[in-house]
Amino acid sequence: MSLDHRLTPEHEELRRTVEEFAHDVVAPKIGDFYERHEFPYEIVREMGRMGLFGLPFPEEYGGMGGDYLALGLALEELARVDSSVAITLEAGVSLGAMPIFRFGTQEQKQQWLPKLCAGESLGAFGLTEPECGSDAGGTRTTARLDEATGEWVINGTKCFITNSGTDITGLVTVTAVTGHKPDGKPLISSIIVPSGTPGFTVAAPYSKVGWNASDTRELSFSDVRVPAANLLGEEGRGYAQFLRILDEGRIAISALATGLAQGCVDESVSYAKTRRAFGRPIGANQAIQFKIADMEMRAHTARIAWRDAASRLVHGEPFKKEAALAKLYSSEIAVTNAREATQIHGGYGFMNEYPVARMWRDSKILEIGEGTSEVQRMLIARELGLTD
Repeated sequence: MSLDHRLTPEHEELRRTVEEFAHDVVAPKIGDFYERHEFPYEIVREMGRMGLFGLPFPEEYGGMGGDYLALGLALEELARVDSSVAITLEAGVSLGAMPIFRFGTQEQKQQWLPKLCAGESLGAFGLTEPECGSDAGGTRTTARLDEATGEWVINGTKCFITNSGTDITGLVTVTAVTGHKPDGKPLISSIIVPSGTPGFTVAAPYSKVGWNASDTRELSFSDVRVPAANLLGEEGRGYAQFLRILDEGRIAISALATGLAQGCVDESVSYAKTRRAFGRPIGANQAIQFKIADMEMRAHTARIAWRDAASRLVHGEPFKKEAALAKLYSSEIAVTNAREATQIHGGYGFMNEYPVARMWRDSKILEIGEGTSEVQRMLIARELGLTD
């Protein structure tokens, strides 16, 4: 396939629109939300009015009729300024709404997607458990079908769930063991649990290193009852469904990581031009120039990687390896760029009033969430035919 990733006029217009929004609306306000560990409802509402939560979904469900490339462009531009806002969009779209769009019935799509696409409601993705992270097949949450009432009865715990406890969270799609195969392996299914369902408890927000203006919680389910019709897709196909969702989500995370890496370049260039030492701007020193040149090289390469994976997805081509490559590379160079940007800023880089301090704190989770760097290397090796 062609690797020409020049943007169409429509994609470029979207990119510019989100770039302006990020600099004019997000940048002046987000630092205060971040320091207060407060979810930025007003910013999220504006993102909803812009149609960002509906970017990759058809118009019939309230979406914008765009594609995954459009979502990635929006995420990159947001993350150049702030990752908390970007991850709220990423999780709301690729983890909250996308499972319903990919695997839901027509009734489920009509019920949930319009509000999710409008940003009036947020969806969450309940996969990770306290003793089950990278080993998603080790799910311990259970769901049994009560034949007498026609309801699923869910028990278990989920952790590190983004968008799960906001005032506008509408649902969490959870994976749960609903039976066992003849060989004893668990049948994992996906079930939609609306917020406020009795027995569904949302814990207080975590105290996190970064992403402090986003919502992340632990969830518990104690005899939670939801209608049998809340099963998402086929029973026993939940694990396979979420593997597909995670493959797509890695492209989105890669776009977000690229944005953070580019934001580090932006801030470092600006600082290097204005900060003076020994009678001249520090950007006149070759050591600083080379640092920033390497940072730009990394961000540029990461951008090519995620756009390549997104293009393959949009064109219906295999993209699993390319998504893993993009996620692995972009997340690791985001950490590197954040470290270098902090070094360039010197003591000011350690002060929270400077965006690079926020970027440094936000970068590390990118090597962990939606598949650790180790998992990405495992997936890449497997796609290359290296199996045990």
